[in-house]
Amino acid sequence: MGSRVLPSRLAILAHLILISVLAGIVAMAGVLVMAWSSAVKDTSGAVEFTNPLGETSTLHWHGMHLPAVMDGGPHQPIEPGNQWQPEWTITQPAATLWYHPHLHGATAEHVYRGIAGMFILDDPDGPRLPSEYGVDDIPVIVQDKRFRDGQLDTSPPLFAEAGILGGDILVNGTPAPYLDVTTERVRLRLLNASNARTYRFVVAGSATVDLIASDGGLLERPHRVDHVQLSPGERAEIIVEVAAGTTAVLRSEPPELGLNFWTARFSGGDDTLDILELRAADDLAPSPGLPAEFAPPRDLGEPTARRELTITSSSTINGRTMDRGRIDETVTVGTTELWEVRNATGDPHNFHIHDVQFQILDPEGPLQSGPKDTVYIRPGQVVRLLLRFEHYTDPRTPYMFHCHILAHEDRGLMSQFVVVEPGAVEPGGVERGRTEGASHPHEPMRNGAHAGP
Repeated sequence: MGSRVLPSRLAILAHLILISVLAGIVAMAGVLVMAWSSAVKDTSGAVEFTNPLGETSTLHWHGMHLPAVMDGGPHQPIEPGNQWQPEWTITQPAATLWYHPHLHGATAEHVYRGIAGMFILDDPDGPRLPSEYGVDDIPVIVQDKRFRDGQLDTSPPLFAEAGILGGDILVNGTPAPYLDVTTERVRLRLLNASNARTYRFVVAGSATVDLIASDGGLLERPHRVDHVQLSPGERAEIIVEVAAGTTAVLRSEPPELGLNFWTARFSGGDDTLDILELRAADDLAPSPGLPAEFAPPRDLGEPTARRELTITSSSTINGRTMDRGRIDETVTVGTTELWEVRNATGDPHNFHIHDVQFQILDPEGPLQSGPKDTVYIRPGQVVRLLLRFEHYTDPRTPYMFHCHILAHEDRGLMSQFVVVEPGAVEPGGVERGRTEGASHPHEPMRNGAHAGP
């Protein structure tokens, strides 16, 4: 009989190692082949071309005092491939302003897709405050988004009458941002550039907050505050002191909207959102102390006219929806007016006026004591606004006033007014062909300053 020699354990181990090595080589070769083949992309014949190139838009200078033809409202559309070069002389105090599209019916979509930025006016002769841009003077442009599978979700929200409310917060276009604080005090220029969400900003951590400015510039004096609430379009400047070697979080707590429990829930009234982390260095460079006073409020004079405006739905003011061919109000230059604006609905609304900064006659808190161009109005509330109209006249090109919850604006919750010379006949209307993108000569400022090229 023959004999069979059994392999030794060492030989078996060697075979297993050889098999493993060969398997590894095969796997590596497979990875290399896949990497090689995937390095070249070829989509020829596989793309369905469904998106048009180019889109008409506008660019509005929110909070700016300027000629109506430079305002960038619905009457100054910029067609794809065209250019618009507005020019004007800035004649207003230092302030944190901003720009965004204002195309009628599409403002919400364009802003939601990210077209928004700050326009900062500085005054070298102003009070000594943190002013080194990007170091101790920081823009904080806050927008909420809703992303799905890495894409911006623009689908209509469920029950959210005011428009899209997202849980993904961007600051200056950055998600989950942090700021390295290197000075004893840092100036944050807060802008609510969201479509519909109201934020109630607090700073959680070892920090103090002083409110120094509202929409149109500095307050009369700084105010130590524990929160700052901003509806869409509103701005505020705060000075934050974070203890050395600690962190603090700029957070939005549930805002006070004055709504019923159902409407508040679907308007962001129960939401808490972290916005920005502030990381203070162990050693902080010294900062100037805050002045006790900035500047007294501007004297706008006594009103010579009074207007009553009522938000009657999410698409109407005084029962009328926006019509670009209709002038709703005519104002005489060089006069002061009192506007009483009422929210007669159960929904959240705010109110923005182009060209002017107004004073709120019955301010609720320090933020409303300064110059404003946008104000939140609770259901049933009436706000009294004092406005002075100066410098620019144009009987053909209107300014706007409207709700700055952008879905409401797009639905037609917006009206038009023109500023005319004393004694001018109030126009009965504006021909559509002359107001939708028409070009008008530059109007001179009444004080002699230049208002264009």
